[in-house]
Amino acid sequence: MKIPVAFVTGATGLVGSHLLYDLLRKGYHVKALKRPQSNTLQVQQTFSLYTDDADMLFRQIEWIDGELPGSQSMSEAIDGCSCVYHAAAVVSFSRTDRADMMHINVDGTANIVNVCIEKKVPLCHVSSIGALGRSELITENDLWQTARGRSAYAYSKYKSEMEVWRGIAEGLQAVIVNPAVILGPGDWTKGSSKFFSQVYKGLRFHTPGVTGFVDVRDVSRCMIQLMERELSGERYILTAGDLSYRELFNRIAAHLGVRKPSIAVHPWMLYIACHLSWLAATLTGRSPVLTKETAHSAFQQIRYSGEKIENALGYKFISLEKTIEDCCRFFGEIFSTL
Repeated sequence: MKIPVAFVTGATGLVGSHLLYDLLRKGYHVKALKRPQSNTLQVQQTFSLYTDDADMLFRQIEWIDGELPGSQSMSEAIDGCSCVYHAAAVVSFSRTDRADMMHINVDGTANIVNVCIEKKVPLCHVSSIGALGRSELITENDLWQTARGRSAYAYSKYKSEMEVWRGIAEGLQAVIVNPAVILGPGDWTKGSSKFFSQVYKGLRFHTPGVTGFVDVRDVSRCMIQLMERELSGERYILTAGDLSYRELFNRIAAHLGVRKPSIAVHPWMLYIACHLSWLAATLTGRSPVLTKETAHSAFQQIRYSGEKIENALGYKFISLEKTIEDCCRFFGEIFSTL
């Protein structure tokens, strides 16, 4: 029996590392794209959370150095593959990174789509709930709307989706997933994984914003199931439920045995902090810690439906309580000295 070959972009990230693990456990040969300067240690550490065979699995990965917009390198890498999982993206809420996001997220996706069309290889594209529209309960039918507070990152993911839809119109077998805020063990100093280290260090503030959350293990498993069932021409929201940031932080604090954030942040306080963050970034040349986009999202109350993916796959998401409990346990095992 021929061994299926999967190509994964964004392989060293939170979603990518879990995809590598799940695909390897299922018997795939895995080609993993990384930048030449990328550190693969995080992937190996992620594997070690789930198995005693982490080193053995890690050695099976075929690492490929390359850049997403590089058409020649992508064509060579995808040649002979059974499927492509496109999880790479620049995630930033700083306006100074807009050009990079449009180049990597949009142009990079266009290149992947073009190569998949040429090679006739199915594609699963990781988008974001940020690429959807706005309504009382957001479903896959809520299309993008330009509005106040929409970030450059969200716009880049919307434009990336448009490249995938263009590919589908040209005959590409492809599916899109729109994960909610993804929770899981990764680099505890970046992205949503940073919630856990911030609470552990004594985060004092909370906001009333509400959004959807999903376990990274669910994201990986849903993507693989969608591809193995050869579903195409659809997008699926991946969410296990909605929580306020206050409730999320309180649950994390309870599991880590630390003090819960107790100071409610008012909009005027956060916007002042944004201006101070911008000033500090201007003086130091670093990216701002807070931006207008992140401040706006901290107060939005948005809810999402995962009914479509549940019906399509008969899938049951890991409960958010279980996700938070597991993440805190992983954090405690490896990074409790942060």
